[in-house]
Amino acid sequence: MIKNKWIAQLKIILPIMLGTAVFAFGLLYFIIPNQLMEGGVTGITVLLNYAFGISPSLSTLVINIPLFILGWKVLGGRQILYTGIGIALLTVFLGLFERLIEAGYIVPFKTEHDFLLAALYAGVTIGTGLGIVFRAGGTTGGSDIIARILSRRSGISIGKVMLGIDIIIIGSSLFFIPLDKVLYTLVSVFISSKVIDFIQEGAYSLKSFTIISDHAEQIAEKITAEMDRGVTLVPAVGAYSKQAKHVAYCVVARQEIRQLQEIIKLADAKAFVIISEVQDVYGEGFKEE
Repeated sequence: MIKNKWIAQLKIILPIMLGTAVFAFGLLYFIIPNQLMEGGVTGITVLLNYAFGISPSLSTLVINIPLFILGWKVLGGRQILYTGIGIALLTVFLGLFERLIEAGYIVPFKTEHDFLLAALYAGVTIGTGLGIVFRAGGTTGGSDIIARILSRRSGISIGKVMLGIDIIIIGSSLFFIPLDKVLYTLVSVFISSKVIDFIQEGAYSLKSFTIISDHAEQIAEKITAEMDRGVTLVPAVGAYSKQAKHVAYCVVARQEIRQLQEIIKLADAKAFVIISEVQDVYGEGFKEE
């Protein structure tokens, strides 16, 4: 039993480790050498490097520690624990690649003319790293924590909050890098988002969960308490057993899929779950029409 638990944890932690390594490599190999930008807290670390020469590994750790503590107190839950693991691994890999670059073992890709190529490769690399992390149910911290807290307090969707944060940070970079580099950054961010969606099998085009279980009410309570997502309980009758039960229905975003699956598994390992693509969602917790 304990062995199976450790194996299950490794199946989550190892992909987060791989994803943060790829993400860190892309940041130091493509983004910073060509003075491109990133969104979120990573963008702040890049700005601090451009403005003051501060190591990205150091600034990533310093900025994310208070955010992690705040997220743990306000949000709680296993998701924040995996976020902490993501932050720690990202810091380690940033520090490792910084040392390898300083020692000359890795020579960053730096161009004087073909910044579009740099932006494309940066987008693919960053997107691949984040896609692997998100698929495992983790995050790299930063703006994800801020977005979750602000979304819970204001009712604005997480996507809108993160978009607002990215606009502010990337816009601020105009004080430190030329306009053309900011425009190339937008290409990189666009490519990155598409790669993330591809790795996630289109998961950010939301997923709906139809959960048929004898413990549907318990599952619904945990989803509401731990994920702050709305759940609909639909009365139903088993055709074979003739027993009355409830069917739980909810819609979640890409980074919440793993967490919801774990909630269902812990409450009822025998639950019958249908996961469907969702083209669009309007209403509380998501975008308004």
